[in-house]
Amino acid sequence: MLAGAGAGAGAGGVGAGAFTALTSFTGDALPYAGGNPFADYRSTDLGRAGFGGLADLADRRLGAGVVAANDEFFAERENLLVRGPAVFDPERFGHKGKIMDGWESRRRRGASAEVPHPAPDDHDWALIRLGAPGVIRAIVVDTAHFRGNYPQAVSVEAVAAAPSASPQELLDPALQWTEVIARSAVGGHAENVFAVHLERRFTHLRLRQHPDGGIARLRVLGEVAPDPVWLAGLGTFDLVALENGGVVEDASDRFYSPPEHTILPGRSQKMDDGWETRRRRDSGHDWISYRLVEQGEIRAVEIDTGYLKGNAAGWAELWVRDGDGDPAGPGADGAAAETAATDFGQAEEGGLPTRDGAGWVRLLGRVRLQPDTVHRFLVEPRPATHVRIDIFPDGGIARLRLHGSLTELGANRLARRTAAIT
Repeated sequence: MLAGAGAGAGAGGVGAGAFTALTSFTGDALPYAGGNPFADYRSTDLGRAGFGGLADLADRRLGAGVVAANDEFFAERENLLVRGPAVFDPERFGHKGKIMDGWESRRRRGASAEVPHPAPDDHDWALIRLGAPGVIRAIVVDTAHFRGNYPQAVSVEAVAAAPSASPQELLDPALQWTEVIARSAVGGHAENVFAVHLERRFTHLRLRQHPDGGIARLRVLGEVAPDPVWLAGLGTFDLVALENGGVVEDASDRFYSPPEHTILPGRSQKMDDGWETRRRRDSGHDWISYRLVEQGEIRAVEIDTGYLKGNAAGWAELWVRDGDGDPAGPGADGAAAETAATDFGQAEEGGLPTRDGAGWVRLLGRVRLQPDTVHRFLVEPRPATHVRIDIFPDGGIARLRLHGSLTELGANRLARRTAAIT
């Protein structure tokens, strides 16, 4: 259930209001009684809460990892970042006890028979390296299947460090961490959600559970904030890749699998690792619109239909736009906007207009796609901040790669924006 605004006090000079608990799940869940273990699972609608479509910065496909934990006696720390819901097998036991799909520490004890309970500050911790540095918008602490053995409370700190920082470097007392979620009660067998209100760029988290217990999954929803120096050093890179700061802004259809898959690293490994739409029974077509990391010039395009064999898109074309259509907005150029307005619909390419009425310019004319194939095209570079791929009539693609480089304007804007959140 959604909770009221409960702001926490942040450390590291952040102050109150660093986070809001969006759920009020507390207390034990009922013991497992058989049947579907998710029947009494307590969850919330992340899309309705405003977090739909955000990247999971702790996705292992981006390079995230749980680099250390003080205790993982019952269940390994790496389970925190496993994709998909936690699995529960009531019959699965090992020599240490019940095997759980999550991170679970042993039960803490007090100092003596006279003081058998843990001290108020006792806790267990895990260090998480984000797959890509970014601004955190929400953190999901999922205690699925931890019904009577979940932590009483959790807290989360974050830091901006070298992406390859070792556990020893992260545990250095001189390193300044920022508290993004103050100690907050959570519920068992529940999806506990916290909104984060810090416009800061982070690379690592420290998850604490008080005093002990188990957490099934950790999701860190946010926006990638790439390193401008690294991108400048690369020169040519994928301007729409999620790991570089590309974003899916909208799509016509998300029925079978999400469009965000098209900008994940690597090649698709199975059909639902790409984007697939439902079958159309009309005369329309499907599309995805993207925002590039910043204004750049695309020189080469890859459209990959890997593992889409009987359901790949039949044809595709690409359109680009510079700016948000507002002369005062990012990338807006009055002369360019005027040119787009005056010759819209005048130039033709194979009987198709090279411009539409919303500022989009055709970058790649309609091309035939083959199933389970990487298609490569060289295109005429032009400044752009947004890209749209149209597929005909429906189906899907696995990946889209837009190789190019930032313009001077785009590089400068990205550097300023990164400096402001660092």
